[in-house]
Amino acid sequence: MSETDKKTANVPVQGLSESYNFSVPFFDVDSMNIVWHGNYCKYLELARCKLLDKIGYNYRAMAESGFLFPIVDMQIKYIKPIIFEQAIVINATLVEWEQRLKIKYLICDANTQEVLTKAHTIQAAVEFKTQRLHLACPDIFIQKVQQILK
Repeated sequence: MSETDKKTANVPVQGLSESYNFSVPFFDVDSMNIVWHGNYCKYLELARCKLLDKIGYNYRAMAESGFLFPIVDMQIKYIKPIIFEQAIVINATLVEWEQRLKIKYLICDANTQEVLTKAHTIQAAVEFKTQRLHLACPDIFIQKVQQILK
């Protein structure tokens, strides 16, 4: 990898984002009609799956290529509560993809665009057969990201 590639590998990728629109169902809220904190993980997953579909390397494709990508780190900043029946937009943006898969998220009110939550997840490539952690993403994933960036 060239020095230029190393410097740009962790820069947020413009245009490699995907959004997921969602209306909060009753079963996701607590007795105060506020989304239970554990459901935020599910919301991130909805947007992440849509982003991976866009890249062409979703969880099925990962498994077919012999890799798993478990979450190894997740951070969520709850800025403002999300409530029952609120229309939200979950935006997922790929920001790192060569050594690990890092996705940043913004959850916003669909009508006002007010930021309600900020988060990120980090996933690492694990070879399915050996359960060996890889310190770089598989070439197939990097190629798919590069194809979209062209």
